[in-house]
Amino acid sequence: MMADPAKRRTRLSFAESAKQAWDTLRQVTTSSPARFAVAVFVILILLFTALFSLPAATATGRGAPLADALFTAVSTICVTGLSTVDMYSYWSPLGHVFTYIGVNVGALGVLTLASILGLVISKRLGLRAKLIAASDTNPLRAHGGPVNEGQTVRLGEVGQLLATVALSTLVIEAALTVLLYPALVWAGVPPIAALWEAPYYAAMSFTNTGFVPNANGLVPFGDDYFLLTILMTGVFLGSIGFPVIFALTRHRWHVRRWSLHAKLTLITTMILFVAGAAAFLLLEFNNPRTFGSMDAWDTTFQAFFLSAMTRSGGFSVVPIGDLHGSSLVVGSMLMFVGGGSASTAGGIKVTTLAVLALAVWSEAKGRQSVEAFGRRIPSDVQRVALSVVAWGATIVALSTITIAQITQAPVERVLFDVISGFATVGLSTGLTAELPDPAVYVLALTMFMGRVGTVTLAAAVAATSRSQLYSLPVERPIVG
Repeated sequence: MMADPAKRRTRLSFAESAKQAWDTLRQVTTSSPARFAVAVFVILILLFTALFSLPAATATGRGAPLADALFTAVSTICVTGLSTVDMYSYWSPLGHVFTYIGVNVGALGVLTLASILGLVISKRLGLRAKLIAASDTNPLRAHGGPVNEGQTVRLGEVGQLLATVALSTLVIEAALTVLLYPALVWAGVPPIAALWEAPYYAAMSFTNTGFVPNANGLVPFGDDYFLLTILMTGVFLGSIGFPVIFALTRHRWHVRRWSLHAKLTLITTMILFVAGAAAFLLLEFNNPRTFGSMDAWDTTFQAFFLSAMTRSGGFSVVPIGDLHGSSLVVGSMLMFVGGGSASTAGGIKVTTLAVLALAVWSEAKGRQSVEAFGRRIPSDVQRVALSVVAWGATIVALSTITIAQITQAPVERVLFDVISGFATVGLSTGLTAELPDPAVYVLALTMFMGRVGTVTLAAAVAATSRSQLYSLPVERPIVG
């Protein structure tokens, strides 16, 4: 019996439409992975906004207002940790599960997660998948076209990198959970409750989010140095970045074989960690509301803990709003820098700061090129670093001005929370919970731009790059 010609035409038209849709998606992902990343992040945020709006997601059984649901979704997917509501009491157990899943998805990066799934399914990565994955691990691959000089992660290593991302995330969070469970039980948390709080704290530390699963946060554990040290370790491992973890797993203690990116990330991270602790110790040792009532050992430890958390961790023992204004400025500077590239941390990234510092040092020495550890840093990397700082500072400035105008709050409080949102840190002076809806939307946009990345946003908005086959005459303007 012959098939109905109308049904046959319908099947053919459906197949042609599916093929066209697939070709369009393939063209978007290969021509501009940055735009694809932005689109996927937007879809995820909208999805989790809908999930957080469900009545079952709140403790009261009533749907959350749009502003709170959207802000929580952005803060979760962007692994920020800021919140307009009390995360512990406002959300139901289902809402906490949404938060737990969202931060892990956001931390891995949707492109990396998609590439991992593709690797598992197909057992191998094609060139297109490698290009998409590389764009998530190296900002210079955020646009279409060729990329000059060497890459932080070469295309041939992407498959190994993705395996490292998946395994390191599972292993590190599992190890943190194993260490945190007895620490929580010894601190007085019921064993059954600790079964949930241990993996929750592990995820929030490694993803550098900073949400807490209990009513008083870390305040009850303020003198439990073992537990706080575990959290600092998780934050450190999450903030150095997957390319650094990849380099360490390959070469371990063979320092000479580490990549320049790994060396710059680790050295700059340790310098900022120690310098930040010294600054907080000097500025807060006589503040009765923070470190003033502690002994010398407690003050020193808490200064290091605060320094680690302002780098993107988001946990806090002392009330951030009680810090001196000078300490808030130091914290804002540390937050703006953030952690390592392709990490769960935010900010402009430590390698950006390192490259600019090396460029300034080379200029002061009168050198023609920027060099470090026997390697030359190409000029395009320096331009990207400068662009990241400029775009980041512009976003922070515009957001601060807008929110300050809306709320009429003190500028130092607004600036701290804005930088915390941009750098996906999650620390707050208390201002975020008091923001009106218009300011909530502005801060949510700031968090989104900070997580997606200034370079990715610029590449997503900009048109495809064009080659210029001529050069204009040189004229030097007066600078400085």
